[in-house]
Amino acid sequence: MCATCGCGHSNSHESHAHEEITLEQKVLAKNDLLAAANRAYFASRGVVAINLMSSPGSGKTTLLERTIRELRGRPVAVVEGDQETQLDAERIRRTGCPVVQVNTGAGCHLDAAMLRDAVDRLALEQGTLLFVENVGNLVCPALFDLGERGRVVIISVTEGTDKPLKYPYMFAAADLVVVNKVDLLPYVDFDLGACRAHVASVNPKAEVVALSATTGDNLDAWHEWLVS
Repeated sequence: MCATCGCGHSNSHESHAHEEITLEQKVLAKNDLLAAANRAYFASRGVVAINLMSSPGSGKTTLLERTIRELRGRPVAVVEGDQETQLDAERIRRTGCPVVQVNTGAGCHLDAAMLRDAVDRLALEQGTLLFVENVGNLVCPALFDLGERGRVVIISVTEGTDKPLKYPYMFAAADLVVVNKVDLLPYVDFDLGACRAHVASVNPKAEVVALSATTGDNLDAWHEWLVS
């Protein structure tokens, strides 16, 4: 159960369901105000914030590590979101990139207030490219605007072709869908063409980039999207 949005609550009683909907509306409305403040803050400093969302094990931390090492000529910072541990932040720190870990406990997503607190601790330089690695979850993060410039959903070829159909709200919120681990395509039952079609069916405007964070296949397309 999420301590912030209440997504694990039972809806067996109509009165309880009504209370939960009202609570969710209030939570989201407050978050939207804070997200707008974040957006203005980023704009005033030329910061580009990218919200990275995925299920656990998609390879988003690996993609971040490689991206940080290959980006040149621009300040980069990372906010890491996990329920527990500092493990991902430690991986990012080894790249030399400034990073703040946010542990959400029972919460299943980052929200705008959490991001602002982390950003204040980072003291971002003008023009920073800020990556926000959200909690591994393909449901709740889609609901919470962080004030980001772009939303990226990362899936891997080991997760199944039908992910966009199973989690349509997440993919409908994406500006870019990254299909990771394409080096494993010969060994798994994953249809890249069908996955692209599924993404288009829920979000015709989303771009799709297929790559491998491990081998570096097609990382140029990812870098081009970041600077576009």
